[in-house]
Amino acid sequence: DLDEYLAHQGFAAAARAREMAPGTIVEMTKASGLRGRGGAGFATGRKWEMAAQAKGDKKYIICNGDEGDPGAFMDRMLLESYPFRVLEGMLIAGRAIGATDGIFYIRAEYPLAVARVAAAIEQARQHGLLGTLHVTIKQGAGAFVCGEETALIASIEGQRGMPRLRPPYPVEQGLWGMPTCINNVETLAQVPWIMRHGAAAFAAIGTATSKGTKVFALTGKVRRGGLIEVPMGMTIRQIVEDIGGGASAGRTFKAVQIGGPSGGCVPAALADTPVDYES
Repeated sequence: DLDEYLAHQGFAAAARAREMAPGTIVEMTKASGLRGRGGAGFATGRKWEMAAQAKGDKKYIICNGDEGDPGAFMDRMLLESYPFRVLEGMLIAGRAIGATDGIFYIRAEYPLAVARVAAAIEQARQHGLLGTLHVTIKQGAGAFVCGEETALIASIEGQRGMPRLRPPYPVEQGLWGMPTCINNVETLAQVPWIMRHGAAAFAAIGTATSKGTKVFALTGKVRRGGLIEVPMGMTIRQIVEDIGGGASAGRTFKAVQIGGPSGGCVPAALADTPVDYES
């Protein structure tokens, strides 16, 4: 609901960003310690800085909503429930890098997410909240590999979704050969909060090198499944036992599978490992 979002300081961060120099936004993001929530953990501010410095007639900002991991619905929840927040994050990122076009790449298997993001874009456009950024949606056809950014770019261009060797990186040469910055749904959703509350407030949450919070899908043989948001650095045991209530009745906690099909199984013996990028 746009009125509710506006009542809770919605788009105030985007308005502030329009008054700031792009370099100032980049520095603020770097100071926050925000890292890519898609899994790679690359410093968001550094990525924006590289995209801002790249030369091209056009620049693109892409929201990667191609979530295909079984049992994982973090991006889906954000896109369906908080589309304005993700859109606002895109507007700020677009300002930071000098983007002309914004693209939401969303799995076609998420029809409600597609519908709600489309409605959010249209309402924001009618209220003059998009500024100069031209925002569209591209639906993915369900290829798991298109979550990888170069395969995602190939898909938008109408080619087969196949990864290519890097460099050149998309921030230098991406969609249609132009500088392209790709951020995960969850990454963009964090940006308006950082702009409103300041880099220091965000950096105060989490660990020395992994800042802020992380959303997880807690599924499987656990008493309380669902989506959770926890500070970076919380241990696997705290997540499974304190939040999830432990293993289902009559079962034993043996291992957790983290990071989707490309991740791995962490045995219960390592359950006191903190959840951060380094660990």
